Amino acid sequence: MVKKIENILQKALPSPFSIAILLTLLIIVTALVFTDKKLIEISSFWEKGLWNPYLMNFAMQMMLMLVLGYVIALTEMFKTIIKNITHLCTNTANAAFIVACATITVSLFNWGLGLIFGAILARKVGEHALEKNIDLNYPLIGAAGYSGLMVWHGGISGSIPLKIAEKNHFSEIISNEVILNQLPKNGIHFSETIFSTMNIVVSILLILLIPTILFYIGKHSPKTRFKFISTETKKEKKKLFGAEKLDYSGVFSKIIGLLILIVAIITASSSGASFSFITPNFVNLLLLGLAIFFHNNFNTFLSAVNEAIVSASGILIQFPLYFGIMGIMNASGLVDICANFFVNISTHTTYPIFTMLSGGLVNIFVPSGGGQWAVQGAIVLQSSIELGVSIPKSIMALAYGDQLTNMLQPFWALPLLGITQLKAKEILPYTLIIMLIGIVIFSTSLLIF
Repeated sequence: MVKKIENILQKALPSPFSIAILLTLLIIVTALVFTDKKLIEISSFWEKGLWNPYLMNFAMQMMLMLVLGYVIALTEMFKTIIKNITHLCTNTANAAFIVACATITVSLFNWGLGLIFGAILARKVGEHALEKNIDLNYPLIGAAGYSGLMVWHGGISGSIPLKIAEKNHFSEIISNEVILNQLPKNGIHFSETIFSTMNIVVSILLILLIPTILFYIGKHSPKTRFKFISTETKKEKKKLFGAEKLDYSGVFSKIIGLLILIVAIITASSSGASFSFITPNFVNLLLLGLAIFFHNNFNTFLSAVNEAIVSASGILIQFPLYFGIMGIMNASGLVDICANFFVNISTHTTYPIFTMLSGGLVNIFVPSGGGQWAVQGAIVLQSSIELGVSIPKSIMALAYGDQLTNMLQPFWALPLLGITQLKAKEILPYTLIIMLIGIVIFSTSLLIF
């Protein structure tokens, strides 16, 4: 069964960039067929959406969130944490439990950090097992290191909850004035999404059940030895001259990092008891301060940035295409057509479930929470208002759907696969189990709350 799914994905899915191009062409044809707009008008809608300045700002925010999280994972502090955790892993079962717990916890803070932290941790556990002659189900450990992508959108770096917390964001993606007037101009704060009772319960269940079930699988799974190809590179000491020494000054970088963190603290404290300060810009400010502070100096910080920036290439080149799709859907009236479809097939109770499932389906073709919001956001908001369903709940349903098929779509697993030297087919049986756990938890929570 797993092999069949893998074969289908490999045959049916080209690169994410090709998928974005094909989706663009599909939306253009759909707009021509189902609306009265001409091709020249549709091309104009696409071009305006493509370079939408507010959404380009969003793309930059998401790139920084991934890169800075990645950079923090490469600090000496996190390397020490990983080393200490590694020594606790004495067999497959407890290693799977510990790696999943640690990865999920970190991913609730930042998804980029959790993705790379989990990958490095899984790799180091494998190396530790090899060194200590411990038989290990290494693919299971790799899946545990990827489990953070199952919880990230319910954490404080979740793309959609962060973006909707910004003032006037809805006017950037909604063109229907009637719908826009029914949305809060000051945004929807974390108290209604990430820190809602539903999402807190969901997060607790995920952090309890995923590691526990992986522990049980580890108790009854085959163990193998795995040989690693060394990826270490020797760094030669460089002779420093004049002002160049500033780049290698630990004291200077610590002072700058601390000053940025103080600004972040002042920003947070100025908002009072609310969570209105938690926006993409605040999270990136905090991550920037932490990244600079925890690196030895600016030189190691910039070296980590150079390594991390490659992981953000997908966001850089694909997000504008998703914005172009959104531009066509909004201006042509396709949003109204799609929203009416969901209204007609849904009830007040079933709509969040349909939103989650549609989010999971779209994520296979648009493997990005931010990109998915650009494509689906307006539809979800309009459908929620017309059905009288809680907007925060509908938004979290979309976020849960995005998380679900991260366990099926290999796009974000690529950094982990590179670091762990595993293949997608090796971790897929276990990530599918994690996905099933998520389906049960998300569906039940959306029906109960």
